[in-house]
Amino acid sequence: MFKRFKVVAPAVLAFAIAVPAGAAQADPAPKQTSSTCDPTQTTPVYLNKVPTPKSVLGFDLGEREVTSAESDTLLGAIDKASDRVVSGTLATTAQGRPLKYAIVGRPANVSRGGLAATELAIKALRSPLTPSVLAKEIAKHSTTILWVTGNVHGNEESGADAALKTLYDLSDRDDCAARRILDNATVVVLPIQNPDGREADNRRNAYGFDMNRDWFARTQPETDGKLELLRKYPPQLYIDAHEQGGTAYFFPPNADPIYHEIAEPAYDWISNLYGKAMIDEFTRRGLPFTNRDVYDLFYMGYGDTVPTTGFNAAGMTYEKGGDSPISARAFEQYLTQWVSLSAAASHKNDILTTWHGMYADAFKQGLAGKLEPNQVYNPGNEVITQVPDRPVRHYFLRADDPAKKAAVESIVRRLQRMDVQVFTLAKATTVPDFKEYGRAPGRATLPKGTYWIPMAQGQKHWIQAMLNENSYTPFPYFYDVTAWSLPLLANVSGGSSGSTLLPLAIPAKAVPAVVSPPAPARKPKVGVLELSATSTTTTESLGWLRQRLDREWKLPYTKLRPADVAAGKLAGIDVLLAPAGPASSANTLLGQPGRDALKAWVNGGGRYVGWSGGAQLASLAGLSTATFTAPTSDVPGSLFRVGVAKGPLAAGVGSTAWSFYSYDPLMRASDPSQVVASYPAATSPDWFVSGFELGAEELGGTAAVLDEPVGQGHAVLFASEPNFRAFTDGTTRLITNALTADLPHPPAPRLAAPNTTAGPNALVTAVTDLDAPIRITVNAADRAKVASALTGFGAKWIEQAGPDGAVRFVVDNPGGLALDEHPWATKLPATLHTAGVTPLAVVLP
Repeated sequence: MFKRFKVVAPAVLAFAIAVPAGAAQADPAPKQTSSTCDPTQTTPVYLNKVPTPKSVLGFDLGEREVTSAESDTLLGAIDKASDRVVSGTLATTAQGRPLKYAIVGRPANVSRGGLAATELAIKALRSPLTPSVLAKEIAKHSTTILWVTGNVHGNEESGADAALKTLYDLSDRDDCAARRILDNATVVVLPIQNPDGREADNRRNAYGFDMNRDWFARTQPETDGKLELLRKYPPQLYIDAHEQGGTAYFFPPNADPIYHEIAEPAYDWISNLYGKAMIDEFTRRGLPFTNRDVYDLFYMGYGDTVPTTGFNAAGMTYEKGGDSPISARAFEQYLTQWVSLSAAASHKNDILTTWHGMYADAFKQGLAGKLEPNQVYNPGNEVITQVPDRPVRHYFLRADDPAKKAAVESIVRRLQRMDVQVFTLAKATTVPDFKEYGRAPGRATLPKGTYWIPMAQGQKHWIQAMLNENSYTPFPYFYDVTAWSLPLLANVSGGSSGSTLLPLAIPAKAVPAVVSPPAPARKPKVGVLELSATSTTTTESLGWLRQRLDREWKLPYTKLRPADVAAGKLAGIDVLLAPAGPASSANTLLGQPGRDALKAWVNGGGRYVGWSGGAQLASLAGLSTATFTAPTSDVPGSLFRVGVAKGPLAAGVGSTAWSFYSYDPLMRASDPSQVVASYPAATSPDWFVSGFELGAEELGGTAAVLDEPVGQGHAVLFASEPNFRAFTDGTTRLITNALTADLPHPPAPRLAAPNTTAGPNALVTAVTDLDAPIRITVNAADRAKVASALTGFGAKWIEQAGPDGAVRFVVDNPGGLALDEHPWATKLPATLHTAGVTPLAVVLP
């Protein structure tokens, strides 16, 4: 194995040896130490070489929120006036706005030569093959790289205003507190990560994406450009400044669950270096703060988990209460940024040597096939799922199915663009313990051309995070989904091995940009039905679909609302796509004229393709005889293997696929021949779930996808979201097929009978139309305690039967607010804990 990595090691080590002489700009022992120069109590001294924010903008930062254009103007003015600052643009948004960043440090360090030297030094420290003695020497003479970012959610503005204040101070201050940061750090400042959202005062970007969920998939240019700059300047500290409900401030330590492959030294920095520094500062000032109870470090889509897992940084989520005035919000955001940068600068040498050590340890773990175990970090919590004690030394991705070429290459490209070394087998290789995803280990011969990803790499933690079979959720509290394995999302065949192998292989070529799944071969006239103009669920599902249609498939479409259907605007449309949303209210908006028009259009040859609420609407409107029942299980967002029947919709998919499922109603076809994909029985060897589930056996035998002939047309229905966040490529392939496949027609026209199902099997519209509800499942004995807690918050809820006799509270969330927008959801976990409630599952919005 070591010989394989000699391909890249000599060049990296050669660079490393040269770095100390070429980058000896940092002061390894600043004259002012933390004990003599307080980060926040030192009187600022300005050189007055840089124009003040007020002189540029006409007002001081913190008087009001800056606009995106004003932020760019101020950043440019600071760059022009200061030899400590260089700036650039890392991406352009859908609406044409630039994402401007600045790099600030000592002039010699931010010169072209200085930045090149920093890149080489960091590359050497990131290499697990750099000797520790050399790493210590490099650390003495190099700067740490610290990132300050804000405003990934467009309506959480104050982090950006604070970042501009941080940039200004570092560009012009000359006191000991500022010099300590400048002497020991190169600081990358990205004030606004979502300028389109900021201008619209909207959480999401122009395509409806919550970009703090997009990190590993990098579907959006804003995220993709940011990650490319992060690769160029890998951080040891990444600050992501947000806002939340109320007036208090959140900073780590984080809540459980913590992803098992996050390196312990990085978590130690998060909790005991930066977290402690913040606790001390806020306590001294008497400022209210919280930690531990709410924001976890688990899902690989966040601005803290990805820098931590992918770059071994301390990924720090900061949340200031948005009910405070902008002056208080901007000040406290600035305070946490300045204190964090100061703490990092004061421990620069130790941070850099420890950072290198994490890559070296990851390589050793990968060589041994050791996965990090699960643990909980907050007192009173217990691990519910442990990482299996099975060695994992290799991952393999099959590349011998031409229909899945784009899907495989999309995974390889994502790995390569996070600095993972990927190889291709030069000849067929027998693996004695190959564990295909979701199957038992067995002997297998993998063909030539199979992609091989050895775990013995500095990026071992990221490899496991991306190629895992299961996330092994350690604690039943969920702020987001619990499954995100790239091969499962793309429905690509592959698996792992714990054997000591050294196959004959060559480095894989860099994969260029690829569209997965590929665009439809034909381009029908497409309509897209917007179920609601106000629902958060609709906004996101519709945005994810627009991403596919506009950016990837270049497929024109007409956006329609229910009133347009009633007005006859389906004329000329071949396929109507109905993404997720509130089915009951959409049915009301259709009215009888809309339902009649929709049925007549489908009966005349139209093709209705709906998912989630869009599928349920087909049943309510009388397009489909399928029935829907509310689930009793708890599945906050996991991947299930489903069986796929042969037929036109299965082209390029295969006999199985991986369906993303999250509290969706169970769908049953009136005719088994209509089922395209279904969940296997829980007793079947095909049953496998990646992610958390409680009571999911009820899905067994239900339909995931069905195709119901309706006259000369068809209703193709998906029980859950097949295009989740535009990264579930495997089931999105079914949408592609549904657009153009030649589907069989019945021998005689018929209209679907209206769905008149009543009683316990009826679609529970009162529950399914709730937008992003809070869900709490507890043992029946805790029912009264939970009800009391919710009453105290003034909440409204519906009670449902949970798995195994438990009780689920489905709590209304008017407006579909996210957790950091919600007025009291952040307080809920602590309130339940104080009440003595041990939940079976808690899902926050």
